[in-house]
Amino acid sequence: MLIVIGGLPATGKTTLSRLLAARLGAVHLRIDTIEQAIVRSGLARHPIGPAGYVVGYALAEEHLRQGLSVVAESVNPLAVTRDAWRDVGVKAGVPVAEVEVVCSDQDEHRARIGEREVDIPGLRLPGWQEVVDREYEPWNREHIVIDTAGDDPDESLGALVQALRMEA
Repeated sequence: MLIVIGGLPATGKTTLSRLLAARLGAVHLRIDTIEQAIVRSGLARHPIGPAGYVVGYALAEEHLRQGLSVVAESVNPLAVTRDAWRDVGVKAGVPVAEVEVVCSDQDEHRARIGEREVDIPGLRLPGWQEVVDREYEPWNREHIVIDTAGDDPDESLGALVQALRMEA
């Protein structure tokens, strides 16, 4: 199965993706990790455009064809990136679940932006205004929405696991 997790920075995507991948024994593909590796290679500087996503799509398809489930995590802000992830699952012949992680409490979301620590060397985290101003298209099809506001990570994971069971 391909589980595509998207949402604005500091909503809890990475935490939730890591927990879900561990629970399922799945591969966790994080676009931030891929993009920062490309930057460290000297081949590009931020913003690098579609390169990180294209690498992510290829890795996801390869892992899926090997029979592994994949949790693909990125901001996934555009319909075109969401469609491309869905196409990966179709090409690999596996079900695709699309998940949007949100934090509906603006004060909590803003606090998370300020409290985050960099876990990828060299990655610059966006500030609140950058997150607010970021291009982020509304989702145009049915998908799972997980609101992490007020929940601890295990509660959010439980809600996501339950929603995935209902989709299966």
